[in-house]
Amino acid sequence: MARIVILGAGISGHTAAMHAKRRLGNKHDVIVVSPNSQWNWIPSNIWVGVGWMKPEQVTFPIAPVYKKKKVEFHQAKAVSIHPEGDSGQDKPYVAIEYTEDGRAGEAGQITYDYLINATGPRLRFDMTEGMGPGKNSHSVCTYDHAEETAGILKEKIERMKKGETLDFVAGTGHGLCTCQGAAFEYILNLEFEFRKAGVRDKANMHWIANEPVLGDFGIGGMHLKRGGYVTHSRVFTESLFAERGIKWTTGSHVNEVGEDTIYFENLEDEKREMHHDFAMLLPPFSGVGMTAFDKNGEEISEKLFAPNGFMKVDADYSGKPYEEWEPSDWPRTYQSPEYKNIFAVGIAFAPPHGISKPMKNASGTPINPTPPRTGMPSGVMARLVAYSIIDMIKGAEEPTHTASLAKMGAACIASAGAGVFSGTAASMTMYPIVPDFKTYPETGRDLNFTSGEIGLAGHWLKHILHYAFIYKAKANPFWSLVPE
Repeated sequence: MARIVILGAGISGHTAAMHAKRRLGNKHDVIVVSPNSQWNWIPSNIWVGVGWMKPEQVTFPIAPVYKKKKVEFHQAKAVSIHPEGDSGQDKPYVAIEYTEDGRAGEAGQITYDYLINATGPRLRFDMTEGMGPGKNSHSVCTYDHAEETAGILKEKIERMKKGETLDFVAGTGHGLCTCQGAAFEYILNLEFEFRKAGVRDKANMHWIANEPVLGDFGIGGMHLKRGGYVTHSRVFTESLFAERGIKWTTGSHVNEVGEDTIYFENLEDEKREMHHDFAMLLPPFSGVGMTAFDKNGEEISEKLFAPNGFMKVDADYSGKPYEEWEPSDWPRTYQSPEYKNIFAVGIAFAPPHGISKPMKNASGTPINPTPPRTGMPSGVMARLVAYSIIDMIKGAEEPTHTASLAKMGAACIASAGAGVFSGTAASMTMYPIVPDFKTYPETGRDLNFTSGEIGLAGHWLKHILHYAFIYKAKANPFWSLVPE
């Protein structure tokens, strides 16, 4: 009997666990370790952050699902990986610390035959002075952050109803942030809520981001087939902002978030300031901080993890210059080069480099988005890694499935305001995620599968998918028919 241990129960970890158990049944053990008791459909945190949904609409308890499917669950955080065991334990294991009520702080060990790291990121608000909940900016990265943000937003709207004019800023709070898309959704939903509340004329709105131009999104931008024309995502995004009266500042690294002022520098090496009464800024990400040790107790973290804390997999980490980047640099199997029974998926794996062009200002400050790897791609790679492990349990010597971002497409629906008859969303597809200019020399992507539209239908689809993915995550009947 083999033991598959999965660290993390988010989109990628939960997907891997459910597909592994579905195919293996009770002949092998599937074990999930996660510090959280709730599963969270993170894309809908945007709607929690503007008050359109409540946390209970985007979360549910995860333990009953695993009990139903006979997946062993430990509410705990992974502290260290011991891929060779140690003097007292022959099998490889993970050291954990329980977070469950009644057991919080208790230490434990879980042995494994195969390990999938799907821990997701650590939110590094600490990398920018004054940024984050409890300080001078707000967040929608977690459902509790989003709920708190919605409450503060409600207070601001009441102030505007009384006649005050306020400054709202949304975007990225550091030069190396990722997930511009979440902030993009949030500022468009903010603008929609202000119009709905009748206070749009009292709200000055400003976007600030590390992307070099609007619509870069950490993927180097893209060309969209839309209405019979080919339009760059910069034009698409600038049009959305211009139509809604949202100003934008790009190519920026936030140095400090003050009580009412954002201090930043830009690619032109200018030091600038921006006033705010309300700021929602996304933080940069890092790995969660796990360590690794060999059989003799010597630390080998640098073997398993990149300097940013994400796990090394089958990618090219040589640090080659931008001009030499290739689609083949990106991982295919997500297998550790050091230990063949360890994999990393979702945000937990270390990208070989960015997708957008790396940039610095004259002072040497890096200002460019790091690559997104959430949502649909995370689910797909998790499922295929689970399938590879299943085949290895059955005798395969190497991973049998691949999921390179350079060979994978993605679909994204970005909400621009929630309402059954008045809502809207931008629906976008692209292939491949990592551009391939050798195969598609003009745009880097196949225009037959790269498109974008905006309208009410997009909102309906996003709302339907919200319920479909929660249905799937609850492992309800025919859950596996809902695609990643």
